[in-house]
Amino acid sequence: MKKTDKDERGGSVTVPAGTGRAVYTDRRSEFIGFCTRIESEEEAKEKIEAVRKEHPAARHTCFAYRLRGGIVRRYSDDGEPQGSAGRPILDVLDRKGVDSALITVTRYFGGILLGTGGLVRAYSSAASSALDDAGLARLVPFAKFSVSIAYPDWQRVSQILRREGAVISETVFGSDVTATFSVRLTDAERILAVIAEDTGGRCRTVPMGEEYLAEPV
Repeated sequence: MKKTDKDERGGSVTVPAGTGRAVYTDRRSEFIGFCTRIESEEEAKEKIEAVRKEHPAARHTCFAYRLRGGIVRRYSDDGEPQGSAGRPILDVLDRKGVDSALITVTRYFGGILLGTGGLVRAYSSAASSALDDAGLARLVPFAKFSVSIAYPDWQRVSQILRREGAVISETVFGSDVTATFSVRLTDAERILAVIAEDTGGRCRTVPMGEEYLAEPV
């Protein structure tokens, strides 16, 4: 699971799970799709420029990205006929509700005009395949806690945390056990109550805020 910043809307957020690539060919034109997760417009611009440098001989590198729950939505046709490239790429992200995501599609012209309909189909296909290759993950709000506890109690607490799907991010074994763990925000109150009951109130947890963690869709 990967830590990330909290989305402004609250609730879970769907994002690319990794980096994806795909190639779509139509009448000798090659469309190379690339999908990745981003955290800011600055990062999006840097990655778009990196793709252009990777393909200096390509005629077009069109793109679309979404951030902040779709509040920020940008796209570019990069010289292709208006509405034939950037918007179809953005539609791929919109249809699946994918956020914090950038998709670029680089075109190597094959000498045959495809027409607007052919371009829309090609850019959409390359973008969709790149997103499929990246996979999807869901960012879920977790509550983070620290605890210092005696060894016998830690054995019971760790069993509860594993059973509940908690993320134990740090464990230090000294005279007592000091641990940091995260549980789903919606389950936190219930899990803490179970821990308190099972240890006779000897386990005192200290809140450390909230974080979003990525889970496969």
